[in-house]
Amino acid sequence: MTTATCARPADIHPLPRTMTFEVDDWNILARCWHPVALVRELGDRPLGVTLLDAPLVVYRAGDSIVVADDLCPHRGVPLSMGKGDGQTVACAYHGFRFGEKGRCVKVPAHPDSAIPSKLNLRTYPAVERYGLIWTCLRPEGDGADIPPMPHWNDPAFQQINCPWIDIAGFAGRQVEGFIDVAHFAFVHTDTFADPENPVVPPYRTRITPDGFEAEYRSSVGNYPIGKSDRGRPGFEWLRHFRVHVPFTATLEIHFPDNGRLVIMNAASPVSARKTRMFAPMCRNFDKDLPLQDVYDFNLRVFEEDRALVEAQKPENLPLDPTLEAHVMADRSSIAYRRALRTMGLSQFFTA
Repeated sequence: MTTATCARPADIHPLPRTMTFEVDDWNILARCWHPVALVRELGDRPLGVTLLDAPLVVYRAGDSIVVADDLCPHRGVPLSMGKGDGQTVACAYHGFRFGEKGRCVKVPAHPDSAIPSKLNLRTYPAVERYGLIWTCLRPEGDGADIPPMPHWNDPAFQQINCPWIDIAGFAGRQVEGFIDVAHFAFVHTDTFADPENPVVPPYRTRITPDGFEAEYRSSVGNYPIGKSDRGRPGFEWLRHFRVHVPFTATLEIHFPDNGRLVIMNAASPVSARKTRMFAPMCRNFDKDLPLQDVYDFNLRVFEEDRALVEAQKPENLPLDPTLEAHVMADRSSIAYRRALRTMGLSQFFTA
């Protein structure tokens, strides 16, 4: 785990210049932890990302990872345009260099002069977990409230980080689609589901301190279509959903022969209209298969979901239960919307 502390108090941070969220909602979401990048994609070069409409730069400074506003305090050029060496990042305009904790360590035009603290970057905490870099724009306290992931540290399991996927839709819509159990027979028939098996058996949700969980048992299998041992007559598939509001959920699928597959759906809100979805997963079977096969199959599943999320109206998630119709199969989505309301979020997120 790698952590960088904030250089300036969080309560003086300004709001992003371009806001797609209601201000009150943004302030709530900014207190939550979100992933912004895969650890493996961060090399010596600085990486530009966006979270909650806020442009950020991520770079390596020795053993630590720095997350900061993507803006050089000298003349306002994005630092993601600059160069890094694994220890510092240099602005592309005048070569100012920034190191650990966002401190300005070099001004090439005046190498012998003292560097004013005003040149230090505004930084945010950075934590590595599940192969992802997590941060928080308005941290409260010293801890990192990052959702747990079952079996990730279990040596019997293989850890996998699929490439992220961008979705032109709101994170809440994407998460709700991930926990929806009634869409399999209509959306995922090219990957794993059976179009002749659309029935949703009764299930319940249980409130937890961070959201809710649900255990869903059915005969819908999770083997890829075309797999030779796909059929397991009479086997009851258990899918255990754990939702950590606002935008993270894990799904633990119980396979035959004590197999387990855990998928984390971490929907990072780039804006209220764009989501970057990260999907770390782990499993205790088929550990010798090529990773590219895993990437390709899961991308097909994610793409099936993306098409629906991007087409939904309204684009944001209506938290007022009277604004859409519901059926018994929607218990998870109803629980999810209730949990978001409990956080204090508004009926609609976008301004």
